[in-house]
Amino acid sequence: MNNSSDEIYTLADAKEEIGILERVTDEVVDAIQAATDEEVLEFLIESERLDVVHDGARGLGQVRRAVLESSVASDRLKRVVSLRGDETPEDVLVPQTVHQNATVALKTGKPVVLYGPTGTGKTTFAKQLARETSTGYALNTATPSWTPSDIIGGISPDYTDDSLSYRTKLGCISEAVQRARQFDIEYGVILDEITRADISKIFGPLYTAIENPHQTIFETDEGETIELDERVNIICTMNMSDRTVNELDNAITRRFAMIELDEYGEDKRYQLFKHWVSTHVTGETDLDENEILRLFERDYQGINHGNESTSQGAIMRFGPMHYRDIAVFLGVGCGDGGEYEYDQTDAVGQAFQTYIVPRLLNSAAFPQIERIAEHYRALNGEFERFDLSPAAELAERELEQERRQMGSYE
Repeated sequence: MNNSSDEIYTLADAKEEIGILERVTDEVVDAIQAATDEEVLEFLIESERLDVVHDGARGLGQVRRAVLESSVASDRLKRVVSLRGDETPEDVLVPQTVHQNATVALKTGKPVVLYGPTGTGKTTFAKQLARETSTGYALNTATPSWTPSDIIGGISPDYTDDSLSYRTKLGCISEAVQRARQFDIEYGVILDEITRADISKIFGPLYTAIENPHQTIFETDEGETIELDERVNIICTMNMSDRTVNELDNAITRRFAMIELDEYGEDKRYQLFKHWVSTHVTGETDLDENEILRLFERDYQGINHGNESTSQGAIMRFGPMHYRDIAVFLGVGCGDGGEYEYDQTDAVGQAFQTYIVPRLLNSAAFPQIERIAEHYRALNGEFERFDLSPAAELAERELEQERRQMGSYE
């Protein structure tokens, strides 16, 4: 910059130097640090998008870090840089009471668990909730190999210069605390699909910290101590499938707010189906919108509540969000130049075979697999204009395999 350190860096200065600012990262950082008015930052970040130019489409680079550390940057502008590249949809689709309860729980300082069957929008809502309650957030997906170190932090090997040493490494909660402190912001941390890990094992130290929030849970090599911070919002998602909340460790239900995402009302569900079909299928394909909508509803009802025509009861809990994938598949596959442009009715069964049936089979026991096969045979007979046989055949193949393994193949 041309200005000396004691001069005010103005919007006019930024506009005059835009050429060099577009080329040199350090110059942008200096400009942000020298700015005494947010309009300078708004020009650099919102008008010229210099954080994207120098830091990339997303992630915490030098420019975004400078904005987060700036004393003149508003919370709104800090959110802009923190959430840059985040494509989470703005429309909240979960029932209003779910939204309200989760928001209130976080405001009281309670970590939240969003639980329910697959396809109810838990992960999307977790991100929306983090965006609403925090300036930035991080998403972490649990794995079976997770340990308390992944949550709180631990010791990890460091191979440098052909030598082995050990250093402390922050866990996802500790890292969120560090971000909240460093930038003095509300920061969200999402732990997605925590049932994939051993919850009692990985959450042990966190349970203790929740009960004693001033207790040190981790210390870095630099001597920084980490304690839970009220500015950190912890949001977990849990795919219950056929489990119930009663099967969970009592420790988590006592320390976390348990928010269920389950049944969507018929009107809300129809709005979702209608929106997806109107957006992706109607106008893009020759498929009958009303028949696709009726198929979605009949499939959903049969899985969740049973089929009167076959006297079959409910198969399992299954959310409506899965049907968006069907609509997108049909729009792309049956549109101009698509793989199914001239075989559009065949595409419907292929879509169900690709997106719905595997997700049902993934958590199905033997009796449920039988009912899934029966369910799709019945649907194939009811919706004759669509070829749903691929969906039924996939379930039948899985059923035969299960019978072989059980030694009762007929």
